[in-house]
Amino acid sequence: MGFKKIYAAMGLAALLNFAMASGIGGVTSLTSALYQFCAGIKGIVPIAAMLMIFGAAVLYAIGQLMGAETRARANVWATAMFTGAIIGILIVVITPSMLNYIYGSVSGGVCG
Repeated sequence: MGFKKIYAAMGLAALLNFAMASGIGGVTSLTSALYQFCAGIKGIVPIAAMLMIFGAAVLYAIGQLMGAETRARANVWATAMFTGAIIGILIVVITPSMLNYIYGSVSGGVCG
């Protein structure tokens, strides 16, 4: 059995577990879940993005003190961390408007 099949089975089991635990409540449950999702994104991702920017700066600075190969690797890692932070910030900015566009008719918008 390959890893893809194992991951697919684990994902299906998690999805079924979530569906059974949530008790499929219709639109009210969906709206509540989207409010919680949006609040979680607005709360966690900006903090993580700021920590990633700080970590990228520290990693870049430390890399400049090392040899040529370590400096090159540190630059790549710092760039990846900075890119991840920018993508996280874009997610925080774009997700509320997308959810309001998709589910805006439900009680005046999802992300208030």
